[in-house]
Amino acid sequence: MLTVGPDVDQVDGVLRRGELACPGCSGVLAPWAWARPRTVRDDLGSDRGGCEIVPRRAQCRSCKRTHVLLPTIVLARRADAADVIGLALLARASGWGARRIAARVGRALSTVRGWLGRWATNATRLRAAFTGLLHELDDDPHPLAPAGSPVADAVAAVGAAVAAVRRRWGTAVVVVSAWQVASALTHGRLLAPAPPAVLTNTSTRLSAPP
Repeated sequence: MLTVGPDVDQVDGVLRRGELACPGCSGVLAPWAWARPRTVRDDLGSDRGGCEIVPRRAQCRSCKRTHVLLPTIVLARRADAADVIGLALLARASGWGARRIAARVGRALSTVRGWLGRWATNATRLRAAFTGLLHELDDDPHPLAPAGSPVADAVAAVGAAVAAVRRRWGTAVVVVSAWQVASALTHGRLLAPAPPAVLTNTSTRLSAPP
């Protein structure tokens, strides 16, 4: 799974120009059919409908491994858009309970509890990963003050790292939300069982085609 660009058409264009590297061996990725269509619920207040995307598949010309290329609006194995889930995580970091969050975003309580539980499990690792990226991109970052809980600390680290990404790349970064940037930085695996500890190729994943 590889997350590149803010939408499917841009992902396909970058791929066809040979600008994507294999995360395994750094070889050049080439188009290789399409993955199954999926519906992404991107509206607040509705757990039905949404936009349908058909992710592009790619194969490395060197190692021959295949990858599904997702746009930054989605997270791996989640039916809801990154921004919807991100709003729920921000609310949790502010001390909201699951029921109140579910009512705010218009999703089933069980769905929201699933997001929050996975984020809590991943919080320590994600905080370390995004804090590490912040220090990599900023020579003298402001120390991150404790936010009150591991969950809130991880959300704060995401925000600080995304701000550093935008300072570093400026107009080379597409104007997308913080949670879409976070999705790109983690290959969509913010809520995966094993989130990545190393975040790389930032500008490539977020740059818009000319």
